[in-house]
Amino acid sequence: MYFTIEPAPRHRLPLYKTLLCVTCALILIVNGFSLFHNLQSLKGANEQLALSSRVAERLQYLNVLVLDADSSARGYFISGKETYLGPTRSVVTESEHQFRELEKLLANNPIQLKNLQQLQVLVRKRVAILTQAIEVYKHGGLDDIVNIAKVSDERSGMDEIRLQVVIMVREQGEAMSARATSFYQEYQKAVVMGAGINAIAIVVLVMFYQLVRRSFVHRAAVEHALQLSNESLESMVQQRTEQLSVLSRHLISISEEEKMRLSRELHDEMGANLTSISMDIAAVAHQLQKTNPELAAQLRRARGTLVDTVELKRRIIEDLRPSLLDNLGLCAAIDSYCEDFTRMTNIPCETEIGPDIDAVSKAGDSSLSIALFRIVQESLTNIRKYAKAGHVSVSLKLQRDDMLVLRIIDDGIGIAAPTLAKPMSHGLLGMRERALLLGGILNIRRGRGDRGTCIEVYIPLRDRGRRPAGAVPPAMLQPSSTLHQRAGDHIQSSPPYSTRPHNVPDLHDQ
Repeated sequence: MYFTIEPAPRHRLPLYKTLLCVTCALILIVNGFSLFHNLQSLKGANEQLALSSRVAERLQYLNVLVLDADSSARGYFISGKETYLGPTRSVVTESEHQFRELEKLLANNPIQLKNLQQLQVLVRKRVAILTQAIEVYKHGGLDDIVNIAKVSDERSGMDEIRLQVVIMVREQGEAMSARATSFYQEYQKAVVMGAGINAIAIVVLVMFYQLVRRSFVHRAAVEHALQLSNESLESMVQQRTEQLSVLSRHLISISEEEKMRLSRELHDEMGANLTSISMDIAAVAHQLQKTNPELAAQLRRARGTLVDTVELKRRIIEDLRPSLLDNLGLCAAIDSYCEDFTRMTNIPCETEIGPDIDAVSKAGDSSLSIALFRIVQESLTNIRKYAKAGHVSVSLKLQRDDMLVLRIIDDGIGIAAPTLAKPMSHGLLGMRERALLLGGILNIRRGRGDRGTCIEVYIPLRDRGRRPAGAVPPAMLQPSSTLHQRAGDHIQSSPPYSTRPHNVPDLHDQ
């Protein structure tokens, strides 16, 4: 299986999707500008309608002012009471104010301004006549007013004012009607344009939704396929890991069997041959002692080399298969190895082994004894090389629930938590595989007082014969510490703890 560390390629949105998004955005922007323009047009048309309405109202009000002034003057002439002259006296001020307002409203309409000037002349003329009539009435009486009325055409003046007002109101009404028509056209145009742009925007959005939906469905299918592939890969990795674990335990068993066979052959055949050679050399040297002393001395040197070879053979045999383990049992082998460890490293190593351990190890098969011894051997080797410990303790006890517990505790520098969570040591891996070979587990945690390292091995003795090699009992599946590394976890190959291949320390180096 190959893995790549190259960064993932940066995927871009397809060009047609980008163009579709840009088109949708442009349509919405154009729709916004169009709505703003249409709103401004509608606002202008509405203002023109309001202006025409105000002009018509003021013209009507101006006509009412003149009529009220004329009526109040007639009431004064008939009754002689000046209380009737209120509208006549205020008509000048009110009419001038209305004319100024109308000039402002009709500033952009030259024709209406011309008509307004004519109306202003007529109104002023009529107001002047009324004022003159009132003064004449005050000094001359009603007869003079009658004479003035006969001479002047009052009816004609009022008709002209009414006619001028009607003309201006009609023109303003026509302008209002035209503006209303324009307002409706602008409104209709705005509605049609807005509806069209919205329809286009909806079509584009529907197309974009279809593209997004299609992409989502495709991505979901890809994710599903990737999930299936990951599950298949996980199953394959799990299967390969289990196969490698079984192969590792099988190789450990074969290695121990091969070491045992080789040690027996070296002890029996090679030992017998070396002993025979030594006896022959001794006999020949004895015979040549008198006749040829030089050859006798050379044979004695050869016999000394042969004795060293026998000692080398013994050490090799002890490394391959400790003789104490087969002759005196597991307890004696562990005690002897711990004593040799103390002698070689000057590190005190205490042993605490239960009295019933030998009976248990002899009752079981030889794999139990050699596996526990190798775990102790590997642990002490790692402590000697890396732990910088000042004290080591090894305990092997049998618990009440037929659980054999081995603990190796040191007070050294310990192992960092990340390394402890995922140990990458070949030595630790070998110890774990040996524990699995016996159906047990191996835990690694901090030592006493959160110092050093504690290696714990749990081997179930009940029904060991019926449990397949490497099968972990359900009661042992829960780790005893949060820093526990499970037996089936992946272990890499660069630990700070027992990383290099190493030989078992010789017990007879002194």
